[in-house]
Amino acid sequence: MVDPLPFPDHVEWRVDAAPVDYPEALTDMEARAAAIYAGDARERVWLLEHPPLYTAGTSADPAELIDPRFPVHDAGRGGRYTYHGPGQRIGYLNIDLGHRGKDVRNFVHHLEGWMIAALGDLGIPARRAEGRIGIWTDDAQGREAKIGALGIRVRRWVTLHGFSINVDPDLSHFTGIVPCGISDYPVTSIAALGGNTSMAALDAALKSHFPSFLSRLSRCGSGLEQCEAAR
Repeated sequence: MVDPLPFPDHVEWRVDAAPVDYPEALTDMEARAAAIYAGDARERVWLLEHPPLYTAGTSADPAELIDPRFPVHDAGRGGRYTYHGPGQRIGYLNIDLGHRGKDVRNFVHHLEGWMIAALGDLGIPARRAEGRIGIWTDDAQGREAKIGALGIRVRRWVTLHGFSINVDPDLSHFTGIVPCGISDYPVTSIAALGGNTSMAALDAALKSHFPSFLSRLSRCGSGLEQCEAAR
């Protein structure tokens, strides 16, 4: 058995228990990214929840906002509409890619792998799906369903935004939008699959696998193709 990697001391791990308003989180995240670029702050992983809301990415189609029953915020990240709310773990990542190959595709690939590994620790067999954004699994009816979403922005090679994982949200809240522009597949959650709905357990799994994620990101920074060939 390989010993787990130590948590890097140059990365702050922050977990907020109380829901954080979206504009507040966005302002904080952008300030942190600027400070990292200036060399005045450490990289950061910030885990939190939001009150119910919808966010619009840079590719959002207004026709996919079906019922704006919650506040709608322009996110500035890539992607389309998504929902955030209680029972959903949000992870905002301020990671400096300037020293890791400046490869956004590589970052997204390993971010997906990190989420999949953490869900696996909770007994959820998650995976990527060819041609579709996000993290997928099979729901209780055997249908392919989305359990996690990703959306990032990179400014001066520091990342902003990140991911969401559905732990135990109200899944009916997703019906106000076409989630990420994909209407042919349902959305599911750890709770709907009968899994461990402890937010602390998911956070622990994410933290456990983060050093490996960062190590792969740095080691494979010269390009995804080279990284894949070495796996």
